[in-house]
Amino acid sequence: MPLLDKPLEQLRSYEGINPRPDDFDAYWERALTEMRNVSPDVELVPSAFQVPFAECFDLYFTGVRGARIHAKYIRPRAAAEPHPAVVQFHGYTMHSGDWQDKLGYAALGFSVFVMDCRGQGGRSEDTGGIKGNTHHGHIIRGLDDEPDLMLFRHIYLDSAELAGIAMRMPEVDPQRVAAMGGSQGGGLALACAALEPGIARVASTYPFLSDYRRVWEMDMAKDAYAELRTYFRLFDPLHKREEEVFTRLGYIDIQHLAPRICGEVLMGVGLMDAICPPSTQFAAFNKIKAPKQMDIYPDYGHEGLPGFPDRVLQFLSGI
Repeated sequence: MPLLDKPLEQLRSYEGINPRPDDFDAYWERALTEMRNVSPDVELVPSAFQVPFAECFDLYFTGVRGARIHAKYIRPRAAAEPHPAVVQFHGYTMHSGDWQDKLGYAALGFSVFVMDCRGQGGRSEDTGGIKGNTHHGHIIRGLDDEPDLMLFRHIYLDSAELAGIAMRMPEVDPQRVAAMGGSQGGGLALACAALEPGIARVASTYPFLSDYRRVWEMDMAKDAYAELRTYFRLFDPLHKREEEVFTRLGYIDIQHLAPRICGEVLMGVGLMDAICPPSTQFAAFNKIKAPKQMDIYPDYGHEGLPGFPDRVLQFLSGI
């Protein structure tokens, strides 16, 4: 078969090349302390969209730095209580989408929470407040300021906070909460499970936000990762700060968060993925210490993986 990345036998042992900052653990413990000190002030607003078997709400909560975050919340009417829940995350620059494609999980008796990432295509607030570059990309936002101001730090914390809100809902069994998503959503599902250890199962489809230096060295800083090239061209054209930049990005590299995951993980990967290179996905997967399994699609890229959504549903249904 043709190769876009390393041979499969090498991918299975690949550990990633993006630097891990020396204070990585302290960075995230400090971040979690900040998150826990914020009162979420959860607000539920009944949606105009309703179905007979579930209640649909717009859910709002306060994340770090004062941003009000929006999520869709679907609560099944006839499910046993407490019942399981799934927290879902969307692709880069997108939003939580329509209600109808989440109803299958509600029909199975899950409460469903779907977050709009701050500053992207949905209804969440982006409070901003950094110095320097805010050009287009969220990966590079905050690189010229303090590490605690990196935007994806805040988005990762939002994902963990939403999972915590789900676990505190009286109708939800906190021992049976799962996280899922594809691309950016796949990366956020892993980050969510790393920062909220109570997540019981994680379904991640071709996760984004991993092993940035590998993306750069493969000359694949385009499409979703184009802002890496943009940053160097505009702000470091001689690459004098290259080591510093990739080390800073290491704070928001999900491969370094992956060892913290406690719940069981299912990942789907296409070996012809030219958006999120397979090696970057294996870098995260190979660092997961919890029970894990991967479905590998040799001929598929960053696209629908046949049968994988059904696998995810059955995997999460066993929670």
